[in-house]
Amino acid sequence: MCEVYEHQRIGRLVRRLPLEVLRRYEKWKDIVRISGPAGLRLIKGFHDEVLHGKWKQHRSSRLGAKQQVIYRVVGREILVEVVDITAHDYRRK
Repeated sequence: MCEVYEHQRIGRLVRRLPLEVLRRYEKWKDIVRISGPAGLRLIKGFHDEVLHGKWKQHRSSRLGAKQQVIYRVVGREILVEVVDITAHDYRRK
């Protein structure tokens, strides 16, 4: 089992997401809670990958054609911290 924590701005972002992307995000969280980040890598549709540069130590998964979730895994307890849901914009805020 894995814990998923969302940054405080995620609540505001989620309200503006299209319904299809919101459903996919909820499914993404369910998969992370049950099988952790390794479970995401088994599902090809998420295209889970490591990020580089300024986003070093973060990962991203696709939620749709434009949206993706950026997260990082913290500690051995497998704590997943959702940092952002973005339209493929990797600039740090």
